[in-house]
Amino acid sequence: MFKRVDRKGDRRKRHLRIRQKMSGTSSIPRLCVYKSIKNIYVQVIDDTAGVTLAAASTLDQDMAAFRGKTNKEAAVEVGKKIAAVAQAQDIKSVVFDRNGYKYHGCVAALADAAREGGLDF
Repeated sequence: MFKRVDRKGDRRKRHLRIRQKMSGTSSIPRLCVYKSIKNIYVQVIDDTAGVTLAAASTLDQDMAAFRGKTNKEAAVEVGKKIAAVAQAQDIKSVVFDRNGYKYHGCVAALADAAREGGLDF
């Protein structure tokens, strides 16, 4: 008998387990990362109010050169952009939510770029 591999379901389970332990507030919001096959998205979320404070992705107009590529260069640019957008809204520190993904590759590159951009987590 073969075990069925359910990567999406496993990631969802990891995400729910992580989310039970972390939450974003208005003073320290949550920085949530999502990867699709072609793009990478990031949001700064206030969970107490249920509001997205800032967002960036490879689908933005100024990211046209990186559209359709989920590589480290695109993740670095998205990390820099979210740091700039968050700093413009006077957000200095966040809680990093890797959304069940491994802290490796694109996710780590995005986090490092956001730190270099001035976000604290």
